[in-house]
Amino acid sequence: MGRRGILARALGGGTDPDPRFTLANERTFLAWIRTSLAMVAGGIAVEAFTSELFVPEIRKTVAVLLLLLGLVTAGGSFFRWLNVERAMRHQAPLPVPLIAPILAAGGAVVAAVLIVFVMWRPA
Repeated sequence: MGRRGILARALGGGTDPDPRFTLANERTFLAWIRTSLAMVAGGIAVEAFTSELFVPEIRKTVAVLLLLLGLVTAGGSFFRWLNVERAMRHQAPLPVPLIAPILAAGGAVVAAVLIVFVMWRPA
């Protein structure tokens, strides 16, 4: 099966939308990818450079949370792109972005862990 066949199956038929909308969808996808890369880089940075600042349990917890957020954001961004592209091809309402609340909740958990650590740490 050629690329056109695989692409047509993945997109579920419909008609090609205005190229401006497809390109806007692609830019949004790339923004999600940049966000996921920032989370991964943050997780690596926390693990690599904060050994004197955080106790090992906090450092690993924050690093793993950031790495997981990066993983979920990268994977979810593809499905978001695909679902939006399908909706545009069928003139259907755009799907709700499920990545946003996951990213917001994950960021809040990371911030809460760090706040508790800062409050608990002796001056």
